[in-house]
Amino acid sequence: MKKKIFIYSVALATGLFFTSACNSKLDVDPTQSIDETDALSTSKDVEVTLIGCYDAIQDVDVYGGAFQYSSELLGNNDEIAFGGTFQNMLEISEKQLTTVNLAAELTWRDSYVAINRCNNVLSALDIVDEEKRARIEGEARFIRGSVYFDLVRLYAKTWGDGDNAANLGVPLVLEPTRVVTDENKLARNSVAEVYAQVLEDLNAAKSLLPETNTIYANKYAASAQLSRVYLQQSNFAQARAEANAVIESGAYSLNSTFESLFYTFINNGGANPREYIFSIIVTSQDGTNDLNTFFGTTIDDIPGTGGRGDIRILAKHRALYEAGDKRGAFFLTPNNTYTQKHLDNLGNVLQFRLGEMYLTRAEANFRLGTVVGATPLADMNRIRVRAGLKAATAVTLPSILKERHLELAFEGLALHDAKRNKQNIGTIPYNSPRLIFPIPQREIDVNKKLVQNEGYN
Repeated sequence: MKKKIFIYSVALATGLFFTSACNSKLDVDPTQSIDETDALSTSKDVEVTLIGCYDAIQDVDVYGGAFQYSSELLGNNDEIAFGGTFQNMLEISEKQLTTVNLAAELTWRDSYVAINRCNNVLSALDIVDEEKRARIEGEARFIRGSVYFDLVRLYAKTWGDGDNAANLGVPLVLEPTRVVTDENKLARNSVAEVYAQVLEDLNAAKSLLPETNTIYANKYAASAQLSRVYLQQSNFAQARAEANAVIESGAYSLNSTFESLFYTFINNGGANPREYIFSIIVTSQDGTNDLNTFFGTTIDDIPGTGGRGDIRILAKHRALYEAGDKRGAFFLTPNNTYTQKHLDNLGNVLQFRLGEMYLTRAEANFRLGTVVGATPLADMNRIRVRAGLKAATAVTLPSILKERHLELAFEGLALHDAKRNKQNIGTIPYNSPRLIFPIPQREIDVNKKLVQNEGYN
């Protein structure tokens, strides 16, 4: 992800300007727009632009951390505490966001940067070398569908909270924006329309992508993301099918120990464990892990650790673990208590891993009363035994959801799991406007078609 494409923005009303550069063109002056035939004239140009799509989601305000920590802070039920001084983060933690919250503005802006880069790739597929065309389309669709999914989950009512066809989602921009005009100032599509586009992109990606693709998205990454989308919609049969496809592929395997899932740079030299399905790669030359920035801290006797130490783990969370649970011991307490999941200063930012797929399959099978791939009890026990616990003799929906909560803690699922299960967060109802990001005021100021979310002035 070291080659860059550069996007220059004037007024971001979901419209962005496009230009590309490779190493031999880094001395060009920024410009608001360039001729399309100059920007994308060869297959190599499109390939470089696709790398730019990955670079865009690597951004700390997208999948480099923001989507994940926003979910953890908004979904926090007094199990973590934010002890930092950044006002934007305090607002998220206290669930009292304002329309000028910087995190909400940057996540929106940088997500649409990623989407626009994908749109540029998809607009130029006819010039891509034929043997690469399907893969390149699949990767761009995977990225675009994933970003829209997380945007609509964060900036709109959750699926099933009222009328999905009437609830406002986010604007769907599906064509490249190279020069901003009034035509680029779009209204918000409905939640149903956004989910339909997400599913269209991700299903296309699954059919187009190869089974292996080095550090980039493959068909199983698309299936993993689809399992999340369907689970969010309570479409348990499809969530089960996608999770089962990943498990049964044999492409991934559970790590033998829970602890070995993390410290990807410190212990593995940057290589992902076999359990990882997709992650954002971080190196000493490229990328920042903002989960490390806020969840991490420097531990003197563990070289390579770092972070601000702003997000601390509270006793309420630690009390949830049974005696002997290795996950309950995966914390350090130099002053406050920190999870060890995000201590690695150059750790890759995990997006999907096989443990989640087993828990999704277990939940979906249990809810449907089916046994696809394995029984819910067997799948849950795979996770429990790996954590050092005795195998359970019976399974219930609460026991599966508890294992999911503990196994995937601080990995970016807290808010969305609470909402799909209609679980209140403290005294705040799961569908409260306080658990939805505002449309950034900057966007509304330049695009009068945008309607603000309920609860924001």
